[in-house]
Amino acid sequence: MAATVSVNGLWLALAALVLVAAAVAAALLLRRSERRQLRMMGRLRQDADRQSEAVARLSEGLNAALRQIEAMSGAMELRQDRMRRTLDERMELMNQANERRLEQMQSLVTDKLDGRLNESFRMVNSQLEGVYRGLGEMRELALGVTDLQKMLGGVKTRGVWGEVQLRALLEQLFAPDQLAENAAIPEGSQTRVEFALRIPAGEGERLLPIDAKFPQEDYLRLVEASEAGDAEQVRRCAAQLERAVMEQARRIHDKYIRPPQTTDFAVMFLPTESLYAEVARREGVIQRVQERYRVLISGPATLCALLTSARMGIRTVTLERRSGEVLAMLSTMKQDFAGFDASVQRMRQRLNQAQTELDALERQSRRVVNAIENVDDAPGGI
Repeated sequence: MAATVSVNGLWLALAALVLVAAAVAAALLLRRSERRQLRMMGRLRQDADRQSEAVARLSEGLNAALRQIEAMSGAMELRQDRMRRTLDERMELMNQANERRLEQMQSLVTDKLDGRLNESFRMVNSQLEGVYRGLGEMRELALGVTDLQKMLGGVKTRGVWGEVQLRALLEQLFAPDQLAENAAIPEGSQTRVEFALRIPAGEGERLLPIDAKFPQEDYLRLVEASEAGDAEQVRRCAAQLERAVMEQARRIHDKYIRPPQTTDFAVMFLPTESLYAEVARREGVIQRVQERYRVLISGPATLCALLTSARMGIRTVTLERRSGEVLAMLSTMKQDFAGFDASVQRMRQRLNQAQTELDALERQSRRVVNAIENVDDAPGGI
């Protein structure tokens, strides 16, 4: 128990010593900081004195500068007043001169503008009249297109329109006697082709059937599917259009190809270039139609080329026929010319004989004239 008390006392003594040491250290540190603060305060006072002196010198310099600036500003104001008065006078003169020039220019520009504006107004009025006429024509054309769309809505009217267009093309290329319209194939039957081209063959002729077809519904469905971007629908509509074309070709083959009355092939006419281009774009369709059904598919442009070739063939055959006729005519003319040559020879002989007789008469007449002249020249006359 006594030992425990002594240990506690020692610890308390040590703690007291530590506290005393800490207090002494704190006092020393406090004194040092006070001395440092005193030194710093002295330095700050010195710096403040130097700064106050610098400020005083600066204020004196500023006051002197202000006095100089005031003097210079007074002089500048005088100069500015003189310059302002001079500029005002010059500006007034320039304004007067500019006003006179502007008045002259205005009169000139006004005269020119009046002339040009009048001409421009006349041109604009004429152009507007042309635009109004064009708008009227466009309205009429729009009404015509609407009527055409209504007309092409029916199968029969589409067929009539295709026939009209086909007739117009054929009439431009061939003479009426080279075409047959609504020809019966075979002869004596009720089956009639819209148009047939008469092609010379041997001693007679053959008919080239030409039939107009217009599968508009299948083509329009294909166009709508293409515009919609539906690839599957485009494929189905394209296949349907191919089937429609093949079916029309089969009908033309079964109804109109009847050798020897007709040629061994026929022509299917598609009235629009867009429809023909779509059919031609389908790989192998035109070739299959030609090989399977002996039918040539053509549009307006290709029909002209095809029929132009046919017309040249007709001309060639016609020339061959005419050449035989010409040869026969030349043979007859040769025989006639041989008789004509004999007649000419006889006529030449007669003319030579007449010339001889005329020469004898001329000599005789000269002798008579000489005798008469000799009688007149004789002495004493008659």
